[in-house]
Amino acid sequence: MTSIKGSESGATARNRMSKSIVLAIRLLVRQKSPDASSRDLAAYVVLALEKISESVETSAIAWEKRDYWLKADRFRQEWAWCEHSASALAKALRADDWAGAAQQLAGIGQRFSAVEVSENNRLGEPWKGAWETFLRR
Repeated sequence: MTSIKGSESGATARNRMSKSIVLAIRLLVRQKSPDASSRDLAAYVVLALEKISESVETSAIAWEKRDYWLKADRFRQEWAWCEHSASALAKALRADDWAGAAQQLAGIGQRFSAVEVSENNRLGEPWKGAWETFLRR
């Protein structure tokens, strides 16, 4: 039997991840002090940004195969901040620097300011257990 690859397109994955990042940041802002759920939420933002970076590279490679070099380069430049923000946030989380993490999360939130998440979303809670996944990497 053949393996089934993900049927979700890069754009769909980026939209879903963007919405879940916005939701996670909203929940983080509401918290009074860092706790275990804060770690899960912040770690999820790092992991989701890394997934977005992977999907951007996959899309750009596909465009390069079709000789859309400029489109691929512009797209990479448009999303280059994801990788930098993910590594900076990961560094702050590993150092248990919540002030630095809050600063990074504020910058990430500004990048996703145009993303709208309805109250009746179907995203669930994808950040559950993200801290353990973050530590295992």
